[in-house]
Order: sequence, then structure tokens, then C-alpha cells
Amino acid sequence: MKTLPDILKKENYTKINFKVSKTQHLLIKAKINGVKGNFILDTGASSSCVSFESIELFLLEAKKSKTRASGAGATGMFTQIAVGNKLQLGSWKHSDFELVIFDLSHVNEALIQHKSKPVHGIIGADILMKGKGIIDYYNHCLYLMK
Repeated sequence: MKTLPDILKKENYTKINFKVSKTQHLLIKAKINGVKGNFILDTGASSSCVSFESIELFLLEAKKSKTRASGAGATGMFTQIAVGNKLQLGSWKHSDFELVIFDLSHVNEALIQHKSKPVHGIIGADILMKGKGIIDYYNHCLYLMK
């Protein structure tokens, strides 16, 4: 009998492990512009994003954005944008990646209150759709097509 990993490997998917926090967030490691960071994998976030505090860390060129962010109980938040970035999740890579930059302090405060580590950002549905993402919740892994 073929297993899901066997089938997906044959279909040219790569496997990326994630952890589940005490707050039930999916925590995943990623590299942006070659720099490692900790992220929440969030199927409900339309765009991937990083916090303002991470602009220098990830070597981002932040530009003005007219878009206002909303989510996780906050609306109308000021954002910036950074284009042309490199993203890597496991061995999966995307070389022309756009990031929204906004205040993630409310997310990190909630994580810290539950004794979870703060994150640098969120990997959202934009990446899941780009990589034809499949999430295996039971085995704590994400599959993205190469």
C-alpha cells in the first residue's frame, strides 16, 4: 500500500516539518534572503508577512504600501511591503517573493503569555497556493510542490 509521503514524493513534492505550539499554532522554520526565522503557518492569512522589527534581520527593502492589514482581532493596521525576496522552507525555494510588513506585537504578546516563543512572521496562503500546499496535520508536516 502506498503512503501519502510516497505518493507526494513521486509527484515532486517536498516535505517540511512543523511543530504545534501550546496555543495550537503551527510553527515552521523558514529562511528569507538566507536568514533563518521562526514563523506561524497560517492558512487563514492571505499574505505572508514579517514584523517591522525583522526588516533589518531579513535584509528587506521596505516600501510604502497603501494596504491596511487586518486579522487576529486588529484592523486597519499600517503596512509596508518588500518585493523580490528569496524564501526557503526546507528544500523548497521561491526566488521572487513579496512580503507584507506590519506590527506583529499583538501576535507575539499572545504567544509569550502562553509561554511560546515569539515569531518573526507568518507564512500565509499565498505560499500554500504557490506551492500547491498540502498540510498533514497528524504527522505535523507541510508538502509543497517543487
